[in-house]
Amino acid sequence: MDCLANPYTLLLLFFTSLATAQYAPPLLDHIGPDGRLAEGQNESSQYQTLMKALKATDLAELLDNGGNFTVFAPSDKAFQRWSAEKLSGLMLPENREELRAMLSYHIIAGKLTAASILRALCRGMGSATFTTVQGNEILASMEGIDIVLTDCSGNTARITTADSERPHGVVHVIDRVILPR
Repeated sequence: MDCLANPYTLLLLFFTSLATAQYAPPLLDHIGPDGRLAEGQNESSQYQTLMKALKATDLAELLDNGGNFTVFAPSDKAFQRWSAEKLSGLMLPENREELRAMLSYHIIAGKLTAASILRALCRGMGSATFTTVQGNEILASMEGIDIVLTDCSGNTARITTADSERPHGVVHVIDRVILPR
């Protein structure tokens, strides 16, 4: 039986979208009137670290002009789980390629909504893998009503806010930074 035909799965999809939509932090503060991700910065935003890193690696330009992308966006709180030394070291110009690899591991080519992820989870009997722009895969699975991403090292991040639409894709806020191999 197709899991999307199961009424319980449809209810799960409905309640998951409601649960994630209620706690939307202001990621869209970084989307300007022209729809570009890197514009419209707000000093009180929760995404200063991500925006600074995207600009430092020119990935903001790719996200604005390169087609549709799905971004799993760590908030500043997610980055604060790292030591200040590690984070500031990664932002140095000589570490630009490492920073770019880490950030591009948070990006998937194409528009992947929460409903699309859930359908893939149904087809994969509870798990699905997605290839990132960086080249490595991330594993998606469900824990309760949360979509959980697992990186190559087994670290996990939960999608806390799903489906922030933007002109060139979709943004899902995650609670941790995931890392490529």
